[in-house]
Amino acid sequence: QVQLVESGGGLVQPGGSLRLSCAASGRILSIYNMGWYRQAPGKQRELVASVTSGGGVNYARAVEGRFTISRDNALNTVYLQMNSLKPEDTAVYYCNADHVVHHINYWGRGTQVTVSS
Repeated sequence: QVQLVESGGGLVQPGGSLRLSCAASGRILSIYNMGWYRQAPGKQRELVASVTSGGGVNYARAVEGRFTISRDNALNTVYLQMNSLKPEDTAVYYCNADHVVHHINYWGRGTQVTVSS
């Protein structure tokens, strides 16, 4: 079983920054693709950013240039650095792990990000 725990969410003013962390149990980063998703009120859950086991990254158009996904294999942790935050970034952010071979998915409980003046 893979356990994912998100942290780092909170209330921030527009233009501010937050860094989200996703701590994963075990040494999973070598065999899992990792992603950050978010879900805003009344919206579908959407992919924000992803990083493959090989290090390839991808970003949603809405966040490209502002957000950066990274991983630290030694700490078995994935990060999402969020800069220049906008009110429309307000959502619950979820960490996801997708097994490279079996495509078994694991989700964290989510962390709330609120961008408001």
